[in-house]
Amino acid sequence: MHTHRTHVILPHDLIAEIDALVGPRGRSAFLVETARSELKRRQLLAFLSRSEPAWREEDHPELAAGSAAWVRKLRAQEEARRSSRLKKRIGKADRKTR
Repeated sequence: MHTHRTHVILPHDLIAEIDALVGPRGRSAFLVETARSELKRRQLLAFLSRSEPAWREEDHPELAAGSAAWVRKLRAQEEARRSSRLKKRIGKADRKTR
């Protein structure tokens, strides 16, 4: 990650509180973490305030039969994979014991 030095003016009382929490050597990391967190929060708020829906049914044809049917299908696929893997392991074990 590339970094750039910047000059930021902060009130003395705020610097003292930050230093008490993270120490003078932890200021930059604390400010980076805080700025990233605030950016994510503001981006989320902007996203949530949009009038455009986040979800469109046409973008998810796999759910046309309903979410419960989709979940059942996923579970059945996973169960088939597990069963197949188990059969392979049992087959390998049988061959080793012969």
